[in-house]
Amino acid sequence: MSKRDGRGPKDPRELIITPDYTMHAEGSVLVQTGETKVICTASFEESVPPFLRGKGTGWVTAEYNMLPRSTNTRIRRERSSVGGRTLEIQRLIGRSLRSVVDLQALGERSLVVDCDVIQADGGTRTASITGGFVALALALKKIQREFQFFKSFPVKNQVAGISLGIVEGEILLDLDYSEDSRAEVDLNLVMTDEMKLIEVQGTAERNPFTKRQLLEMIDLAESGLKLHFEKQLQTLSGSLNVISEV
Repeated sequence: MSKRDGRGPKDPRELIITPDYTMHAEGSVLVQTGETKVICTASFEESVPPFLRGKGTGWVTAEYNMLPRSTNTRIRRERSSVGGRTLEIQRLIGRSLRSVVDLQALGERSLVVDCDVIQADGGTRTASITGGFVALALALKKIQREFQFFKSFPVKNQVAGISLGIVEGEILLDLDYSEDSRAEVDLNLVMTDEMKLIEVQGTAERNPFTKRQLLEMIDLAESGLKLHFEKQLQTLSGSLNVISEV
């Protein structure tokens, strides 16, 4: 099966990360994967939630939102409370980012990463993780250069996500919406640059899948995520280690 945009089944969509996309946030990017576009901004706060006060540790959390006309029909704004899907996705983003941050090194400080989908064509949650990480790292590099808060840089590893699926019996990498809507199996994988798993979200939409198929999808995800990690480092000027740069 050839993909809608001419890619082969094992090829990810082109990933473009534009840094410093907004002027006020400590870290920001526009992340594009195919036709999906997400603005990720990281805000630094000299405080932590009440449950962490006095414990000498920091916090990383995330919020996720799809703008009203990010899809082919208008989505109503979530004004008073977030829906179940939104809450599940922003918790996933927060968990993924916290897994690669040394919260002790951060001290009693917080980072809030906002992921706003301005155009959706599949893979918005994984794009938010991939771009959200870069926004977070950019924010911490900026804060360290200006204030030298950290004895060791709080970021331990890179993190990124990618989607996969089985469509018409074939495993495909990095699904767009037309493929995702027809998928018999839908899988989202989040990993570190050491290829350690952070989250595996897999669902059989129609037909059950085998352990062998799952392992094939994990192997395929690694090949796509290696390209994502390279793109992240390019955006971060080739290095996460800001301590030696100040």
